Amino acid sequence: MPENKEEEKPVVAKTAIDLQRLKLQKLMKNPEKPIILPERSKAKSTPTVPEFVRNVMGSSAGAGSGEFHVYRHLRRKEYARQKFIQEKGHKELLDAEYHRKIEENKRIAEEITAKKRAKRLKKKQKWKQKKHIKITNVEHHCKNENSNSDEENSDEQETNNKNDNKFGSISNTELEDTLRLKDLHENQSDQTNSLVNINNNEANNTENISVNINNSVS
Repeated sequence: MPENKEEEKPVVAKTAIDLQRLKLQKLMKNPEKPIILPERSKAKSTPTVPEFVRNVMGSSAGAGSGEFHVYRHLRRKEYARQKFIQEKGHKELLDAEYHRKIEENKRIAEEITAKKRAKRLKKKQKWKQKKHIKITNVEHHCKNENSNSDEENSDEQETNNKNDNKFGSISNTELEDTLRLKDLHENQSDQTNSLVNINNNEANNTENISVNINNSVS
């Protein structure tokens, strides 16, 4: 005999979360079962108005008992048509208001972005101007330093030229002095040579005289 399964107690969903959990559990019991999704409901069209109504009657006592029901049906249909037109007009107004609000929000957002863009561009332009001023100041400073260095070099060159001229003049004077001293030495040597020659001549004369005297005495 088949075993008796324990009867499952029905679970009562107390909250929306419990109800959703029960639905998911029911779906997961047989995951291969296809799910049929309902189609989206189509928009209602405006009820057509009858072009010609025959046997128009009213709700007066003179009308027949059967005609009253026809009148009530037509009246209900006309009321539904009027209500649908009013609802459609109200929906169109809401849609127009919604689109107008979207355009207004878009315009406000564009104005805010344009304002921020202008502020950002202004800040960027100011930063560029500061950078340009800084670069020009650096270039001017470099030019001043170069001009100062050129002036210093020119001053150094002038001082060097002056020193060279001074040293040149000093060297010229020294050369002149050395030449003079050389001339003096040469003159002194010439004088000494002349004195030596004179002494030699005198000595030769004295020897000749003595030789002559000795010869005469003998």
